[in-house]
Amino acid sequence: MLPYPNINPIAFSVGPVKVHWYGIMYLIGFAGGWYLGAWRARRRTDIPYTPEQVGDLLFYAALGVILGGRTGYMLFYDLPNFIHDPLTFFQVWHGGMSFHGGLMGVMIAFWYFARRTGTRFFDVADFAAPLVPIGLGAGRIGNFINGELWGRVTTVPWAMVFPKAGPLPRHPSQIYEFLLEGMVLFTVLWIFSRRKRPVMSVSGLFLLLYGCFRFFVEFFRQPDPQLGFVAFGWMTMGQVLSLPMVLFGIILLYLAYRRRGVTA
Repeated sequence: MLPYPNINPIAFSVGPVKVHWYGIMYLIGFAGGWYLGAWRARRRTDIPYTPEQVGDLLFYAALGVILGGRTGYMLFYDLPNFIHDPLTFFQVWHGGMSFHGGLMGVMIAFWYFARRTGTRFFDVADFAAPLVPIGLGAGRIGNFINGELWGRVTTVPWAMVFPKAGPLPRHPSQIYEFLLEGMVLFTVLWIFSRRKRPVMSVSGLFLLLYGCFRFFVEFFRQPDPQLGFVAFGWMTMGQVLSLPMVLFGIILLYLAYRRRGVTA
């Protein structure tokens, strides 16, 4: 068993203002996405966006992630608590962001950015998809520091006892998600998108891989206590929400290679 590092969720304070590691991780995700997106825009003549436009895209995407992610969490995972106290919506420093809600928010941001730049939705989505895992991975590190979204009880040698989860050792499922949804997903998408690919193919591969990775990791992650298993006595909400991603990913890949268009 490995010791849980038990890092203080508050990185530092400036007077009465407390800066949380969770927020810093989101900042790292957005900054990393902006840097690599601008770098690719400068080096690739086939990308229809300037580095300045990449900054605009990341601004809209950040709004989509925060508003969509928080709204999705409230609706999918914590609706009774939100109804009881709507102000909990703004307490993001405690965690509680839904990837699937954030994805919907980002899709709206992509649509808006595409209209402003006179490009297609999937031009934006295919360009941005390889940048998304940077934020996903950073967010999972934030979950780990917060000691939340821990795994199920286990006897594996790398199990940890999370202070908020009782005395039993558990899977560090946040690290599993960091590795799969962050590092592996980023590596595959970055390499895949280095060459021109059919329109929708990069987005389709993102949806397919993320959906599969998330569905797999949910077998090691403790179900949300307010929901438990939501289907068949073993499926979690995360798995239910990931299945449509896998399906749409397959459909996009099929359509992309059937049409043989190209994108960055």
